Parts: sequence; structure tokens; C-alpha cells
Amino acid sequence: MTASSPDVTRAASWPHAGNIVRLRHPGRIIVALVCIAVVAGFAYALAVNPHLSWADVGYYIFFPKILAGVGVTIALSIISTVIGLVIGVVLAVMKLSSNPVAQLLSTLYIWFFRGTPVLVQLIFWFNLAFLFPTLVLAIPGTSIGYEWDTNTVMTGFNAAVLGLALNLGAYAAEIVRAGIQAVDLGQSEAASSLGMTSSQRLRIVVLPQALRIIIPPFGNEFIGMLKTTSLVYVVAGNDLMTNASQIYKENSKIMELLIVVSLWYMLLTAIATYLQSKLEKKFGNSTVVPATRRRTSLPSGDGGLFRTGVIRVPTEDLK
Repeated sequence: MTASSPDVTRAASWPHAGNIVRLRHPGRIIVALVCIAVVAGFAYALAVNPHLSWADVGYYIFFPKILAGVGVTIALSIISTVIGLVIGVVLAVMKLSSNPVAQLLSTLYIWFFRGTPVLVQLIFWFNLAFLFPTLVLAIPGTSIGYEWDTNTVMTGFNAAVLGLALNLGAYAAEIVRAGIQAVDLGQSEAASSLGMTSSQRLRIVVLPQALRIIIPPFGNEFIGMLKTTSLVYVVAGNDLMTNASQIYKENSKIMELLIVVSLWYMLLTAIATYLQSKLEKKFGNSTVVPATRRRTSLPSGDGGLFRTGVIRVPTEDLK
């Protein structure tokens, strides 16, 4: 007679899958029902509210002035983001450099523009003419140069681009700096061993690998920029919020126009989120695809070459 195995006995005592009683979570169901009821009640109150005209919402959703504001909003967001990214890369490199003056200037820039509200910066640039009535670009000590009227140059759109880009540059600098520091130091050391200069190491090796870390937070900054452009209405930048406010000041359709503006911002945010997810999928796994190192036939007396797919390394340098 053979003794039964303890594992077999234990397995036989387990209940079948059909006899398993799942835990119930009445609290989750109650919370879900309450949330659904609140949302449904709010939606119903908006739908039947006699003080809200949905016909006007439908009329203004594609109103020419609203569409023009959408175009300006997109242009502001893209231009400001591109300029802000360039400023951020420069500031990040300055902050990571061994030059104490560059580090100090970068730190002061980031501290100042992160410490002051965007609204204050927009108003400041729009009213720059109170400090400098004219903008002069000339050779010092001579009269050779150009001069512009500040009010002519600093329009609402230009002031908005300047304010938004300079502000975003401070946040982009920290994002880029974190991405650069996340790249393994050995990558830069390997590039140095191949004779690359510091700028080549940064441009060819470090920044491409840092993209997978930079893209997600910077994509969020761009989405935030889309909505931050609504502050431009204080400088009459002809963006979506500016044009909508001009319309509802004439016809008092305040809530209807605000709903129109919200719908457009939600649509733009959804598109930006979709594009961000595409970029993350493209760069998320690996920005630099490692090539399989293969050795080619070595001609006699030549030393031959090791081919890495990107960099050709003479074998005599490896001896």
C-alpha cells in the first residue's frame, strides 16, 4: 500500500472552480451608482435648462470668428512650444555644463520664469512700450542699425508667443535636463572614445536616447499650452477665448459661448493626446536600435573594419 502524496491530497480537497464564491463589493456598486446619478442629473439639468440655448451652441460651434480663433490657438501653441523647446534644450545644456556662469544664468532664468505667473508675463510683454517706447538694434557707439516702434512690434499675438515661449522654456529645461541625466554615462564615454566632440555626443548619442524620457512630460506641457492660450484674451491675441469673449460681450450669450470654447479645447486636447501616444509608441521602446556587431572579411595588411551599422571602427585602433 502506497501513501498518498500530501500535494495530491491537498489538491483533491480544493473546491472546484464552479464552487468558488466571489467576494462582493457593495461599496463599489454604491459609489458607482452615486457618481452616475450625479453626472446624469447634471447633464439633464443642462439639457432642459430654459436659460441655455443649445441652438445657439450649435450655431456658434462653427462660426467663422470661432474657427479663426481655433486656428490662432493652434498656431500659438505650436510656435510657442517649438521656441520653448529650443530654449529648454539650451538652458538644460547650460545647467549641466561645467561653466559656473552658464549654470548660474540658467538657474536664474528657470527660477524667475517658474516663479512668476504666466498672466503677469503676458501683460508685461504686451505693455513693454511703457518701458521702451522704441526697440533699437544697432552697433554700439554708432548710429548704424534699425529702430522699431514697440507698440507696432509687440502686438497681442507677438506678446503671447513671447510670453508663452519664455515661460515654457523654463519648464522644458528641467524636462530636458532630467532626460539627459537619465541616459547612462557610459554612452557618452563610449562616444568620447570614438573621438566625438561634446556637441556631437549630445546631438548624436545623448539627445536621441533622452527622447523617450522627454516626450511624455513634454507632451503634457503641450497639452497644457493649448489651454494656457486662453489667458491670451487679456492681451487681445485673437485666439479662441478672445474671439468668444468678444462675441458674448455683444450678445450676452455667455454660457453658450463658454460651452463652445470648452468643446473646442476638449477636441484639441483629444487630438494632442492621440498624437502624443503615437510618439510615445514610436520612441518609447528604444530610440537607438542597437546594431549587431559583425566582422567583415579582413584584407591582408589592412587591418579590416568592424561594422557597427552606424560607426566604422578601424581594427588597428582596437589593438
